[in-house]
Amino acid sequence: MLRVSWVEHVTNEDILRRTGLIDRELFENIKRRKIGYLGHVLRGERYHFQRLILQGKIEGGKRGVGRRKLSWLRNIRQWTGIQDFQTLQNAAINRII
Repeated sequence: MLRVSWVEHVTNEDILRRTGLIDRELFENIKRRKIGYLGHVLRGERYHFQRLILQGKIEGGKRGVGRRKLSWLRNIRQWTGIQDFQTLQNAAINRII
């Protein structure tokens, strides 16, 4: 259909944009909810384990073959433009994000 080779590094979002199937409102809703949940996790006391994972203090298992997946936190950093985790955490505490 779009003749995208399997060796090309094209995201699902790019494919949807090329076909015109991406709904901007849906994408904005997902971004808003994801950023809101991050703020909820960073502010909440009972989410200590999740905060440790987001800070990178708990390592995962063996990395699989292929291109690295776009991490959840990297996605948030792209959307907000905040690269430093401490700044991101302060923004969540102050309810900026």
